[in-house]
Amino acid sequence: MSVISTVRTSRRSHRSWALVLAAAVGLASLSCAPVGGKRYTRKLAQKSLQKLEAPGIVVGEFHLTKVVDGDTIKVDGLDSSLRLIGDDTEETFKNEGDRRGAEAGLEKYMKDKRGSSPRPVKMATPMGEQAKLWAKHFFEGVEKVRIERDHPAEIRDRYNRYLAYVLANKNGTWMNYNVEVVRAGMSPYFPKYGNSRRFHAEFVAAQDEAKAAKRGIWAPGMPGYPDYPEREAWWSARGNFVDEFRKEGEGKANYIDITHWDALDQLEANVGKEVHLLGTIGDVRIGEKGPTRVTLSRRLFSDFPLIFFDRDVLGTSGVSEWKGEFVVVTGIPTMYENKHTHKQQLQIQIDRASQIKLSPVPGLQIPVASPVK
Repeated sequence: MSVISTVRTSRRSHRSWALVLAAAVGLASLSCAPVGGKRYTRKLAQKSLQKLEAPGIVVGEFHLTKVVDGDTIKVDGLDSSLRLIGDDTEETFKNEGDRRGAEAGLEKYMKDKRGSSPRPVKMATPMGEQAKLWAKHFFEGVEKVRIERDHPAEIRDRYNRYLAYVLANKNGTWMNYNVEVVRAGMSPYFPKYGNSRRFHAEFVAAQDEAKAAKRGIWAPGMPGYPDYPEREAWWSARGNFVDEFRKEGEGKANYIDITHWDALDQLEANVGKEVHLLGTIGDVRIGEKGPTRVTLSRRLFSDFPLIFFDRDVLGTSGVSEWKGEFVVVTGIPTMYENKHTHKQQLQIQIDRASQIKLSPVPGLQIPVASPVK
């Protein structure tokens, strides 16, 4: 079968790929049974929403309304979609240009998409479309799903999506979709933002099983990402870096993950005291006459600022080359008045490059800095 024929968007093409994937992942064994009971009302959904905005591990049950793709779903009453922890299915086609580019030649299309990026990039592929079909099949007949978290303080991601494990009652058994999509070979285990606290062993076992059985993305010749070994090395390095921070900071109030819902409250409580702050480098704005402002990604339009007055310190720290990657910042949070809004805001000033600990990234050289004194 040619590359072009494998990515046709016609119904015939979808049927042919579905048959191939059914053999690879055993779709027939995952028949779905509808959940009984009365329909989930918006009033009940709003009640559940109140729980979703509050810290806790088990959130509640929600009415499933839409499968967006293989790792994103929507439930009734929530203002944002759910981003499924530990999963990263390939992207679905969202424009005709990408679809036609993949049809014309998948290998060239993926090479062009990556361009000169030193690290793998996300892109739409036929396997992304198949992951979405697999997800729809998994949730067929499922009216309500149970939403759980990995950590009480991890509620939303940078794009305001709820971070969640989604469990579905199938034939009387609650099944963890996040793990099952990995077992089916529709997604790798994805520890890019930290290893799963609750289901790490299950994810690893599910991925080992999928690889051994050559299911989905692990099957030879499937039309998807060609660089999973490179992706896995990168993600694992990040996940291990986050794990190291978590272990060092266990039980310590001055170890703060900037993505946690209460991170700013924690920083405010530690004004004038040394903290260790975990985050990913966002924007780097070189000041023409004043300091350079580097942000740690938290929420869109609500990132946390690191202030560099010395450009040599900025260069030696390596943060400009580490955009999008994890760092641990050691410093003292202070309050300043924003000259535009006249509101008090938090910041950390960086005076020494050694205040920044960079996560290891395959292919990137970490600058050498002296230890924090």
